[in-house]
Amino acid sequence: MSLVKFEKMLKTNNIYFFDLVEFEEIIIHYLDAGKHALAKKAVKLGLEQHPQSVDLKLLQVELFIFENDLEKATTLLKIIENIDPNNDEVFIQKATIASKSGNHKEAIENLKVALQFTEDKVDVWSLMGMEYLYLDDYENARLNFAKCLDVDFEDYSALYNIVYCFDMEKEHEAAINYLNKYIDKNPYCEVAWHQLGRQYFMLDMYKEALVSFDYAVLIDESFIGGYLEKAKTLEELGEYEKAIENYMITLELDDPTAFAFVRIGECYQRLDQFNEAISFYKKAVQEDPLLDRVWILLTNLYYDLKNYPKAAYYIAKALKIDEDNPLYWRRYSQIQIKLNFYEEAIDGFKKCLELNDLDLEVFVALADVLNFIGEYNDAIAMLYKAQKLYKDFAEIEYRLAGLFLLLGKEKYGINHLISGMKIDYDYHIIISELFPTIYSCEKVTKLLINFKKALE
Repeated sequence: MSLVKFEKMLKTNNIYFFDLVEFEEIIIHYLDAGKHALAKKAVKLGLEQHPQSVDLKLLQVELFIFENDLEKATTLLKIIENIDPNNDEVFIQKATIASKSGNHKEAIENLKVALQFTEDKVDVWSLMGMEYLYLDDYENARLNFAKCLDVDFEDYSALYNIVYCFDMEKEHEAAINYLNKYIDKNPYCEVAWHQLGRQYFMLDMYKEALVSFDYAVLIDESFIGGYLEKAKTLEELGEYEKAIENYMITLELDDPTAFAFVRIGECYQRLDQFNEAISFYKKAVQEDPLLDRVWILLTNLYYDLKNYPKAAYYIAKALKIDEDNPLYWRRYSQIQIKLNFYEEAIDGFKKCLELNDLDLEVFVALADVLNFIGEYNDAIAMLYKAQKLYKDFAEIEYRLAGLFLLLGKEKYGINHLISGMKIDYDYHIIISELFPTIYSCEKVTKLLINFKKALE
């Protein structure tokens, strides 16, 4: 009734009287609803009718803080503290101001004072825990959140924060011990079972994780997070059909997600059920067309199936979303080679190098394509670039040997051939694949035979 009366007053410009409790209820309602302009009007009118009210002044402080007018908030808090020095809310708001200013240690000190006066210690412990998190002091953060949980076993926000602290400290075994003790006292808490499963999962203890997730979804049959984690665990255990079943449950419980479609597709792919995999990948991109990971999964699947035109179509989709991903350009080039588009393949490998993908495989692949189209000098130049990063690699030496011998530069060719044999004699077979005429050359054959004899 008081809210209706207040809004009627605003429309008519009539002034009605409200008692202090009514004003507090009206202001808090507007704050909770995010209607800060109306909350300001209510505070202004409230202080006109109840100018000595500390509670209304504190609500005005809250509005100042929301508007980031910290100077006004601080000034008003000093006035309130002089009036009511033992008011816990004063120190909580002082802590809020300090926190917003990045002074988290000062915020903690104010919260410690607030603890001396407050009747609701849980809220203060929670705020202190958050301030310690800002300082990356996970141990003290965890201890404060644990105090909250000691008072209210169903404070799942505190439970999540405690586990987060263990995670940040990589103390997964300690987290498991804590959660097991918590479950002993509260065995029907699906959140605790879920978090326990996550800890086991991170330690690669998949069977234990599966048991935990089973309990989580048994307690709450609509617990989507439990089914997702259970499905991921089943994937790790190689039980792809069961994983699919659990992902499917999540689709029934809530709106479909691209994530679930992708994971189902990957499970089908591992089961060599490629049509089903493709079907779910396509559902994923319908759900989220900008999810480049799905486009690359489709690319790789069609590449493995030797359907290179479709692979080319899907890699183009991935590159449109993320043209700065060198792995995508590498796959692009591999596909272009299969389609006999060598200039495009060269451009793709060069793009990899521009994007700082300096893997030996890129240099070698680019040199091989240049060699294939007869650009021998460019291939040599590329291999010399690679040699600056990768010294004494047989992959480079044998290729340089073949290229120099093709160009009739026998001395250079033989020197590189000898270097290659010294590094890895068995790898000389690459010459027969890339330079068959050189491999069958009598001088090269003789050198290879003699070197092998010397090794025996």
